[in-house]
Amino acid sequence: MNCRLLNCGYVSLVDCAPLVIAKTLGFAEEEGIALNLLRQPSWAALRDLLAMGHLDAAHMLAPMPVAMSLGLSGQHVQTDALMVLSINGTVIGTSAALADKMRGAGWKGGFQDPIGTRAALISVSDKPVRVGVPFPYSMHRLLFSYWMGDAAARFKLVTMPPHLMADAVAAGDLDVFCVGEPWGSVAVNSGTAELILPGAAIWQFAPEKVLGVRRSWASEHPETTGALMRAIYRAAYWLDRPENHGLAAEILSRSDHLDLPDDAIDRALTGEILPVLGAAPVKVPNFLRFNIGAANFPWRSQAGWIGAQIAALHGLSPSEIARSAATCFRPDLFRAHIAPLGVDLPMTSSKPEGSMTDHGAIASQRGQLILGPDAFFDGKICELPPA
Repeated sequence: MNCRLLNCGYVSLVDCAPLVIAKTLGFAEEEGIALNLLRQPSWAALRDLLAMGHLDAAHMLAPMPVAMSLGLSGQHVQTDALMVLSINGTVIGTSAALADKMRGAGWKGGFQDPIGTRAALISVSDKPVRVGVPFPYSMHRLLFSYWMGDAAARFKLVTMPPHLMADAVAAGDLDVFCVGEPWGSVAVNSGTAELILPGAAIWQFAPEKVLGVRRSWASEHPETTGALMRAIYRAAYWLDRPENHGLAAEILSRSDHLDLPDDAIDRALTGEILPVLGAAPVKVPNFLRFNIGAANFPWRSQAGWIGAQIAALHGLSPSEIARSAATCFRPDLFRAHIAPLGVDLPMTSSKPEGSMTDHGAIASQRGQLILGPDAFFDGKICELPPA
């Protein structure tokens, strides 16, 4: 088969798996494309290469296409999220010393208590606490700021590539970090850090990574766009089958991908998270999802929430920015290109984010689509403002 070569950027995280699996297991080749996966040292490097056209597509932080399209990050380039690559998968951790200080202030530990853990962290933050985030426009930064609320000013955010955070904690350069796996587990394995909360405890169904492209590229290459989306959708479906987790961890651990031991990767895939070295793992429901529950669907309301949070950080109009952000997520292209796979698709492109506290059916083309919980820790419900 004569396959079209696509340059696709990624950063070394477990949630780059849909790209890696699409290439390694032949899903891309079956769709007539050859993925040239190019590992990037930072999100800024990946952003710039995509903007300049050196990358055709990229594994991106969900807020990145919004920030690029608004002209807030790097070149002002209209960038779209064709589909969501992963839901959740992040952790918040602290240095071992800060965790001990929280316990001294009465914190009982427990890995899934967002309200109690928030209160404990604030109580010991009598001076600015340094918090590592991988990029200014990341779900890590938005979720942490949302979680802290009015207390966010007590924390000094430090941008740092994910793979450097464990060493930064060990060196005393960071007090807190919010990062995607496996780098939280790597920090725990070093014995110098402790995980205090999964990102899923703040928002149970947060879009973490997306498949990003320049809008002009998708318009100029509709058939290739569809082939890429189908290949990655098939890989995401494969990844969410429990019987495939072992092979997925082995593939991702290879030197040309994450180059890390299987066990650090396997924790994210299984949701069996080790908060403290030597402790028993904690099972976190929906810690990381690639496909189940319409995980790949690019909801415009998710983009709207992202836009509203970015607006709050910059003192802009939340409603106006939320509506602009919503145009960067492309459910129209998702329906057009994924429908041929026989996937049951939502009838609407927006929903009340945070309204589902349990599994439930929604209106869909086949009437069989079940979504999982998507609640925020504070019980708020966020809807996309009307145009």
